[in-house]
Amino acid sequence: MKLKSLRKKIDDIDKKIIALLNKRASIAKNIGSLKNLAGTGIYMPDREAQIYKNILKQNKGLFSDKALTAIYREIMSSSLALEKNINIAFWGPEASFTHLAAIKKFGSQVKYSSCDSITDVFREVEILRADYGVVPVENSTEGAVSHTLDMFINSDLKICSEILLDISHNLLGKCDIKSVKKVYSNPNVLGQCRGWLDTHLRGVELIEVSTTSRAAEIASKEKGSCAIANILAAKKYKLRVLDNGIEDSTSNVTRFLVIGQHIPAPTKKDKTSIMFSTGRDRIGALHDTLSPFKKNKVNLAKIESRPSKRKSWEYYFFVDMLGHCRDAKVKKALKELEKQCSYFKILGSYPVAL
Repeated sequence: MKLKSLRKKIDDIDKKIIALLNKRASIAKNIGSLKNLAGTGIYMPDREAQIYKNILKQNKGLFSDKALTAIYREIMSSSLALEKNINIAFWGPEASFTHLAAIKKFGSQVKYSSCDSITDVFREVEILRADYGVVPVENSTEGAVSHTLDMFINSDLKICSEILLDISHNLLGKCDIKSVKKVYSNPNVLGQCRGWLDTHLRGVELIEVSTTSRAAEIASKEKGSCAIANILAAKKYKLRVLDNGIEDSTSNVTRFLVIGQHIPAPTKKDKTSIMFSTGRDRIGALHDTLSPFKKNKVNLAKIESRPSKRKSWEYYFFVDMLGHCRDAKVKKALKELEKQCSYFKILGSYPVAL
């Protein structure tokens, strides 16, 4: 078959795809109107999870699951924009990892607002200036982001989704690597590249800044300085990639949370996050509070403690478990746990990240 004939077939298929996409968009817009009338959130993580599950189940062709997911991310991003002029607040300037995580979740067609602090992200969502917020919560190498955990103590916002972002760090600058005098980056990122820095830039001054994007901005203006940041930051601040993939761990993943006003419906593959305080200074208090999970066969995925900041040696515990808070086993375990706690809060139930 000749090239011209094959291209004609592609053109015919594209024509059908565009017609179907616009038909889909029209239906999505009507759904948005119904959501607005019902007063529900525009972004529905449970429905998003169902769509991804459906398309991957039906994928029998040449496209990889990753490729199809990326395509549908933009389709759903465009649909969200048609339903409402949705605004996503995120921590840090443009080209930060949190910005990348937000784009991975919501696509390119929604509005994004950068915030100077994690506190500001929570505030923007609380006062409804943003529909949702994206904040980091933990890194597979460096552990929990304590500021995010602390914010949930006084906030009534809910976790409605999670994002897992593979993190790859790059040394960016305008000078030669042999001329580097200073390296700027976020403290967690410097920790994730500790081995590489010790091997290749031992003795160079390491300077902590709020975000990797801010580090790239400084490196773009300061002679003899470099930044550890992502490729998007290199493009934004016109920096050369002096070395890539400099993270010490090949499995470096950061988990981000999407915060909003509502808990999504169950999807049969969910995670629930809670926080509580035993309020009892006695041996075995924490063990006793966790026993309902074993009793009801609820699998715990993570437990983290933070000082209450109200009383010495009093702690809040943050727990992630598998299942939705509406699931019978989880619901029963949480009810039993609450009876033993001086403080108890469900932070959210949401689909497990792909």
